[in-house]
Amino acid sequence: MFDLAGPVSIWALVGVILMAAELIIPGGIVIFLGGACLIVAGALQLGFISGWMVAMTTWFITSIVLLLSFRNVTQKIVGGDVSKANTEEDMEIYGKNAKVIETIGPGEKTGRIEFQDTTWMALADGGVIEPGETVTIICHDNISLVVEKTAALAT
Repeated sequence: MFDLAGPVSIWALVGVILMAAELIIPGGIVIFLGGACLIVAGALQLGFISGWMVAMTTWFITSIVLLLSFRNVTQKIVGGDVSKANTEEDMEIYGKNAKVIETIGPGEKTGRIEFQDTTWMALADGGVIEPGETVTIICHDNISLVVEKTAALAT
């Protein structure tokens, strides 16, 4: 006879709820927790385990085994949102123009430039670059950008 208020029913119900929750909480984890609940319900029904402490321990161990064993497999099958961005900032900023807002130089004296809606410390090749001039970014040097005067267009 099947007892609706018994531990088997409770474990089975929780398992089904968790597996259905995967539709709301995607990520491939909750479904394995629900699967572990169903395995515990089956083990209780077949008499392999008895008692809440053993059931909880079995659920915990089964959850970990399922997660470690099958999550990568299901991620490969189902896929997911993956975006690959350029993580090399120097390549993104190389050759871009910026406006000098604080005198750069002479020598290794830093100034400030405006680039990407913020200001940056900037170094030049040793010469002086005055505010208002346009510079081209060469590279990063620690927390400063290394710049050079933008060549004037010949007309």
